[in-house]
Amino acid sequence: MKIAVLTDSSAYLTKEQQEKYQIDVLPIPIIWGKKVYHDLIDIGYEEFYQKLSVEKELPTTSQPSIGDLKQKLDKYVANGYTDVIVITLSSGISSYFSTVQSIAEEEDRIKVHPFDSKITCAGEADYAMLAGRLVQTGAGVDLIMHDLKDLQKTMDVRFMVDDLSHLKRTGRLSNAASFVGTLFKIKPILSMDVQAEGHISAIAKERQTKRAYKHIQTDFDNLTKNMPYPIQATVFDSLDPEQKQAWLDDYRAKFPKYQFDTSIIGPVVGVHVGQGTMAVIWCRDLNTYFDGKGQPIKGINSKEVVDPT
Repeated sequence: MKIAVLTDSSAYLTKEQQEKYQIDVLPIPIIWGKKVYHDLIDIGYEEFYQKLSVEKELPTTSQPSIGDLKQKLDKYVANGYTDVIVITLSSGISSYFSTVQSIAEEEDRIKVHPFDSKITCAGEADYAMLAGRLVQTGAGVDLIMHDLKDLQKTMDVRFMVDDLSHLKRTGRLSNAASFVGTLFKIKPILSMDVQAEGHISAIAKERQTKRAYKHIQTDFDNLTKNMPYPIQATVFDSLDPEQKQAWLDDYRAKFPKYQFDTSIIGPVVGVHVGQGTMAVIWCRDLNTYFDGKGQPIKGINSKEVVDPT
């Protein structure tokens, strides 16, 4: 058995992470007028938000092309891979997962295993890195898919946007109707139902950024403090590095037992949330899926406490 791991660019894995865990990435197209950009290939992180701030015509997104996906499968087959785990952004905001499912049913040269992340950005990256690490230890597909599903049970996200109109315009906010007439008067707290449909919805409203931040941090505290496993979290932003550092410093000070990292909201997700978005995603610490020797712990589930040391 030889297993590949493939995800899409909305995971915003760094080049170092891709290389370390041998993860392949398909870019997601951004359609801007008559031009098509590929996420972080034809348009960069800062370049995208600068363009978004001045252009009158706003962009939309598509899913990774079927042709590009089939080219990846051709490459895997040529290199002797028997299986590929395809981790997609949430089916609640994209049709890409259903496309991968259709291809999996048709493909007979290699076994395609679609996994619906029900999230995006750093959460999707966590799945990909766990899968990559498990592959490197020699784990089989059944164990990898089991652990991905288990990790999903532990994952949650909170974020706030500067301008809700982007989510409303692109149709990615499931309860947009409840905000009619109040788009510029509130600071909504948003989440994704990672254990259900993977939709984006506003779960609370605050009048000030400080109150919204406090609300998010209180949710984080309440939802993680009684978990029977260590927590890892990622703070990430759409080109607001000062606020990201402030969040990171505060979270590390208030939750010293947790592991915190940083990432970005890159162009393809930025189309839907706009600049100035701040977010935190958390889940079970990936290290707890491995023993002290770095080998996978078989049959683990999210109710177990594991000390990898």
